[in-house]
Amino acid sequence: MRADRLLSIMLLLQVHRRLTARELANRLEVSERTIHRDMDALSGAGIPVFAERGSGGGWALMEEYRTNLTGLNKEEIQALFVMNSPRLLADLGLSKASDAARIKLRAALPSMSRDDAEYARQRVHIDATGWNRSEESILMLPTIQEAIWKERKLHILYERSGCPATERLVDPLGLVAKGSVWYLVAAVEGDMRSYRVSRVRQAAVTGEPCVRPKDFDLARHWEQSTADFKAKLPSYLATVRVCREVFPRLGYAGRFARVGQAEAPDEDGWMKVSISFDVEEMACEYVLSFGAQMEALEPPSLREKVIEMAESVVAFYNQSSRRAAKSEHA
Repeated sequence: MRADRLLSIMLLLQVHRRLTARELANRLEVSERTIHRDMDALSGAGIPVFAERGSGGGWALMEEYRTNLTGLNKEEIQALFVMNSPRLLADLGLSKASDAARIKLRAALPSMSRDDAEYARQRVHIDATGWNRSEESILMLPTIQEAIWKERKLHILYERSGCPATERLVDPLGLVAKGSVWYLVAAVEGDMRSYRVSRVRQAAVTGEPCVRPKDFDLARHWEQSTADFKAKLPSYLATVRVCREVFPRLGYAGRFARVGQAEAPDEDGWMKVSISFDVEEMACEYVLSFGAQMEALEPPSLREKVIEMAESVVAFYNQSSRRAAKSEHA
């Protein structure tokens, strides 16, 4: 809309002081001729815009023309410009809206506050994606989002890992991004459920109104459900001994190996560490992955199983080597 474009021009000039017609046209995705017409409209409306000719020239606002945003302290301004995840905003289709909002916010801030905002933006960047996370399909996210905004029931076809897809009619209550993974929080006949968006195979917005509990708070619900989920996870505590050089690598397995307290290195440079796993098999595989740089200490059953598996690996390779030797002499 032209009114939005005129406002954007004013705010861009407040932030950048001076921009050429070509720069404005590129930013707003219109022609330079349109920009010139917009400048005439702004001038006719009493906005003090003027053009400077020659090298380094362009369109500008009179220095005195400012709209200040008050009530924000330095830390609040910095927080607003740090809290930004481009990936998640793109998933929601809000990238351009976010950029426009930040331009408007910067333009409305006094010059000193704009410096605080830029200072924070250049020094803190939040990347919500993990190093090893594969791209998830979120084709149904726009439909889910539409149902949430319109407060309409949602009909979905949901597929759990290793199970056939099932149809469900849900009351969509909100979306939650855990890292870079999207979850739909919904109610099914009054029961709260969480659905991984990448596992929603089909989704359709119905005409039936969504039933939303009066006291429902999305952030509070997610915090409680996360705590309940963690409390129900199986836990297997192991004590291992590792060489000092290996210790920094222990946390790379993520949630599969939750590293606890570690004692100071002994005279040989080895450290005793407590690590919790979901089950014993995971602990055994983890210990074996470090070879002679990690020793299982407790519980005794874990130590025995590690020894048994290590011996079976040695026996397997000895047998394989003998078969290879026989085939060479055959």
